[in-house]
Amino acid sequence: MYYVKVTLGVVLGVFVFLFLDYALPSKDTVRITNTYNRLTEIGRNAIFYASDDTGTVQNASGQRDIRFIETVRPSEKVFVYRNEDTGLIWPPYFKYDSSNLHAEATNLRSDSRDPIWVSITSYGWRIPLFSIYPNAISVKQVAGPSDAPLNWPAMLILILLGVLLFLLWRMWNQFRERTIDPAAKRMGAAVDRADARADAAMDRVSGEFTEAREGFTGWLNTWKGKPRK
Repeated sequence: MYYVKVTLGVVLGVFVFLFLDYALPSKDTVRITNTYNRLTEIGRNAIFYASDDTGTVQNASGQRDIRFIETVRPSEKVFVYRNEDTGLIWPPYFKYDSSNLHAEATNLRSDSRDPIWVSITSYGWRIPLFSIYPNAISVKQVAGPSDAPLNWPAMLILILLGVLLFLLWRMWNQFRERTIDPAAKRMGAAVDRADARADAAMDRVSGEFTEAREGFTGWLNTWKGKPRK
């Protein structure tokens, strides 16, 4: 049972970590090299794209016209973002300005000779094998490639989650101390009393059986010494 609990705890921890890593906002300092629209096929990876109720329309072939932002990081590694509205359901970024964001990103395009560095806030993962892109939320110009704005939204969310988990832990401990532990003690005491009564009953039965056996043996012994007629 111990190993089952440990395994379940590890699986739950990994799931929570992946969920937070995907959903929480992240900030990257990059240089925008290109912005464009592309018909993108949405298939098994649809969970990593915006839902249909955000205004994005798919054609009969399952293709969607999606805006993309191509960037280069200070390490010269390229990175691509998608630019879609999120709607009101999930994730709760309430983004409806993808057109404005596309215009801002286009206005901040630059090359390596005269770079313009920006900080892009986004959520999600970049997995090239499955054509998965993080969704850009906002773009803001920064002073240079070493300028990394503080990711205070993610920090605030993590702090609130930590406080919530602490409160839930305290409530569970109080509930356990006031309800579960006393009930468990009463149940244990009842089981102990039942065991004691069962042991006492077994002792009485064993004693009565012993007395009956001794009485029967004594009665048999009275017949051993009698002479025959």
